[in-house]
Amino acid sequence: MKTRSPVARWFNALCLSLALIIPQLSVADVVKQQPTALAMATDTVIVRPVMLAVTVVGTAFFLVSLPFSALGGNVGQAADTLMVQPAANTFLRCLGCTRREYRERDED
Repeated sequence: MKTRSPVARWFNALCLSLALIIPQLSVADVVKQQPTALAMATDTVIVRPVMLAVTVVGTAFFLVSLPFSALGGNVGQAADTLMVQPAANTFLRCLGCTRREYRERDED
């Protein structure tokens, strides 16, 4: 059996990689999904009240940790993590949207 040169092996690997990648490029189409009625209802009844509670608890944790985060110099990061992000998910996120859909709508 004859061994192949390293150039021939790299060329074969490149051709095989291209053969596997090119069909995926044609299939990779952007799908815009709208939230369903069930997703909106679940978001209204379950997720929003839970996120409101998380916002209130996060605010309490932020107030308790404020002296320590002030000493550490990360008050803004603590406020963003414990209060701002949960509040944005509670009040600003579109009804029934997932996290990915919410980011895509912000980019548009």
